[in-house]
Amino acid sequence: MGALPVYRWRLAPDGYATRRQLRARGLRPGGQDVAAQLERPRRRRGPLVAYLYRVDLAVPVRPMTPARRAAPAKAGAARRTCPRDAGYVIPAALGMCVTCAYPDTTGSGP
Repeated sequence: MGALPVYRWRLAPDGYATRRQLRARGLRPGGQDVAAQLERPRRRRGPLVAYLYRVDLAVPVRPMTPARRAAPAKAGAARRTCPRDAGYVIPAALGMCVTCAYPDTTGSGP
């Protein structure tokens, strides 16, 4: 494969889309290689680069299964494991909520 075609910001031809644009259409790249790149110039640093994929080669996203739908809730619940539900993500260094870790403090705050 040769060099990728490079387009300036907002000047890419029809038929190309970024991953986010594909997802908004219910598509995914589906294993295809990057077809082109988009560059947005910046003043003091190198340009921002976005990779473009061909829309005609994109495939539909896989359907959401019940297990995939439940995974974020299960992961969030695992991060809040404490003898009492603190209602927030507990600090990993403590392994429990702040109230259980420091029961002697009155809770007046700093």
